[in-house]
Amino acid sequence: MPEFFTDTPLLTQRFDDALHYAIAHHALQLRKGTPIPYAAHLLAVASLVLEMHGDEDEAIGALLHDVVEDGGGPPALAYIEAHFGAAVAGIVLANSDSVTGEAEKAPWYERKRAYIAAFKHKTPAALRVSLADKLHNARSILIDYRTHGEDFWARFGQGKGLATRVYYRELAAAFEREAPRMGEHAAPAIGELRRVVDAITALAEERQGPDTRVSFDWT
Repeated sequence: MPEFFTDTPLLTQRFDDALHYAIAHHALQLRKGTPIPYAAHLLAVASLVLEMHGDEDEAIGALLHDVVEDGGGPPALAYIEAHFGAAVAGIVLANSDSVTGEAEKAPWYERKRAYIAAFKHKTPAALRVSLADKLHNARSILIDYRTHGEDFWARFGQGKGLATRVYYRELAAAFEREAPRMGEHAAPAIGELRRVVDAITALAEERQGPDTRVSFDWT
């Protein structure tokens, strides 16, 4: 089968510069509870965004989506805007549930509720990056839960993982609500997230019994 080509590169030096910046920022960071370099997640998220036909700004936003939240804070956000543009900075900010230092972060539950509540205000580009991020995380959760059993949830400091499962069910529902704004090429990833989240829930129910809580209390 012949290869296909484009007349001009879809990813430019900006993407290369963002990749180097992201890898340098996360150089010592590992995926939670594993020896896997954090860069693996960034590359996976960028790949998923491109598979949704995202443009270069979205791909760069995918590479940088955790820089501000994971220690960079406001100075990193300013750097991103200056070097990669306001559109990329907006994507990164929309995908950061905190821009403060670790000690100043709101409690986990508050941050996750606020992140999902803001979906209706996020741009389609920011939503596609978020979807790629959450889909890769959910896939990793399912694989590692199947592999390591109940000990896996200790990585999150959550006992039996109920809070994580509730959060991912809320995420799947939120992306389904926003699907019309995200474009036809995001639809397969939205469907895949739902299938993975349902598989995580089914596995937990098989091992632990029915979850005592299905979703956030929005009242």
